Amino acid sequence: MAAIAYVNGGYRAMREAAVNIEDRGYQFGDGIYEVIYVHRGKPIDAALHFSRLNRSLAEIELSPAITAGALNVVVREVLRRNRVETGLVYIQVTRGVARRDHGFPPAGTRPSLIVTARHRPAPPHDITAWSASAICLPDERWSRCDIKSINLLPNVLARQKARLSGAYEAILYDAGQNVTEGAASSVWIIDRGGSLITRQLDRQVLPGCTRAALICMLESRQIRLTEAPFTLDALRSAREIFITSASSFIKPITRLDGAPVGDGKPGPVATQFFDLYRRHIEST
Repeated sequence: MAAIAYVNGGYRAMREAAVNIEDRGYQFGDGIYEVIYVHRGKPIDAALHFSRLNRSLAEIELSPAITAGALNVVVREVLRRNRVETGLVYIQVTRGVARRDHGFPPAGTRPSLIVTARHRPAPPHDITAWSASAICLPDERWSRCDIKSINLLPNVLARQKARLSGAYEAILYDAGQNVTEGAASSVWIIDRGGSLITRQLDRQVLPGCTRAALICMLESRQIRLTEAPFTLDALRSAREIFITSASSFIKPITRLDGAPVGDGKPGPVATQFFDLYRRHIEST
């Protein structure tokens, strides 16, 4: 069966789908996106993702391409047409097609909308097989990382450096040697004193939806969390490190820059949260 994409009002085979050469997403990276994990046909944490989509649109002064209700219908139809029960759905909105000019196009220019879906394995049962390694790199991104922009060149370069070093993720740090986030994930640690810490939300980090869902679960169980800056030294001396994202779920980082984190195995906290989030996915 040919993969099907939704492109600006119609459903088309992926091999035939195309966007205009003057689409501002292609010319300027002038757009935003969302990625949602789907399990048993259900988008996970969908309300959080759609809320973040709308926030990103508002931050770049871009109107939605279609109504929220219509977008929900499109997402479910793309999943149905591609027979995706477990996988990822991708949503991209750009400022549309217009003559190449840095300023916004004329009022009334229609935003472009693309929705695709692809199969992906279900979350693993064994956290040991799910653990990964990471490297540390300077954060060279722009100053509005809270917007889920399609401008991802620094993230691409960081992920490529991680890949070339044999690592899964690049964990980024700012000029003050404070950890910001992963190239495509939120970063959490259990520090030397046993405190659970993740960086507070600000313009330097993306408000992760898996991060938000996990925090909600922790609050309901009265598990203490500190949202605050932590240094690169704190990261390197942490008892545990794990990352969260729609595609990583809860992923332990057991090696950092080639050195073991803790005893080099998934720690008890990451294991607990992994099981917690997996049950959340199954219950959804």
